[in-house]
Amino acid sequence: MPKMKTKRAAAKRFKATGTGLLKRNKAFKSHILTKKTTKRKRNLRQAAIVDKTNVKNMKKILPYL
Repeated sequence: MPKMKTKRAAAKRFKATGTGLLKRNKAFKSHILTKKTTKRKRNLRQAAIVDKTNVKNMKKILPYL
């Protein structure tokens, strides 16, 4: 059986934590920042955990993570 390929776009966006959860960055932080509050922008800096409803699909496209 051939090796499975990792989806490179996903590999660049997601990292595994020590306990095996998937870590992601939050959206809406790249432009049009003047109308967003400082508190909101600060909150967008922190990483988030991928929701459990998406984990099955994420493990499929990132087989070696």
